[in-house]
Amino acid sequence: MTSGAEPTESRLHTLSLGSSGPRVAFLHGLFGQGRNWAQIAKALVGPDGTDARALLVDLPDHGRSPWSTEFSFAAYADRVAAELREAGGDDRWTVVGHSLGGKVAMMLALAHPDLVGRLAVVDIAPKDYGDLSRFDGYIRAMEELPLDELADRGDAEERFAGADPDPGVRAFLLQNLRREGDEWRWQSNVGLFSADAARGHESRIADFPAAAAELAPYPGPVLWLAGADSQYIKPDDAVQMRKLFPAMRLVRVKGVGHWVHSQAPDVTVQALRALLARPIG
Repeated sequence: MTSGAEPTESRLHTLSLGSSGPRVAFLHGLFGQGRNWAQIAKALVGPDGTDARALLVDLPDHGRSPWSTEFSFAAYADRVAAELREAGGDDRWTVVGHSLGGKVAMMLALAHPDLVGRLAVVDIAPKDYGDLSRFDGYIRAMEELPLDELADRGDAEERFAGADPDPGVRAFLLQNLRREGDEWRWQSNVGLFSADAARGHESRIADFPAAAAELAPYPGPVLWLAGADSQYIKPDDAVQMRKLFPAMRLVRVKGVGHWVHSQAPDVTVQALRALLARPIG
């Protein structure tokens, strides 16, 4: 069973899967959308839709959700919390987040522990990554794409060919391109991300809120899923991770990088099923 919650000024866009079972919310990374988690969510929900109830969330400034005027992990977490309470009432959720979504998920668990029963953080750490230099080229390519000149999506793909040599990366970024009538626009808030990238080492997206350290550690079970070939998680990151999430378990997936859930979907599903089997926090 599926349903879509259309965005209003305050509601986030979501997609629901499943009719019964534990509630699981999925949060995507930068330039992503909730549907990026669809393959994993469908596997957890099961063929008859009764093994779990999944909610695929478009974070603020992404997909079909409303845009913000400035970036804030705390604000993102609060917006997601409001959506989960609207969708699940007093139910507690297993929250799964990758990259940017992983930071939002961590902030959500720390700020709203009554709402989060279990947490899965995929290939990201609660630390400052310095800046958004790894995304500068993507942001620049998106800003430079002449939206008012595009004839069709094929034209957009051809003009975007220099954004990255990997066609998968280009397709991921171009999922944000949407045609409305005779006009093309980016669904993601490229201007906001560009302004944040321009802040250099003061980037808020690259950072993790210092206020998180002032909150009580999250006591529930936490799966920390990392790509063995990824550079996003270093051995010494475990110190801060365990300080904030003392019940954390680190699982490194061999042969994959940052995109753990797309490069190793079967392992991801297995790990999440094991997390769902643990007593709720």
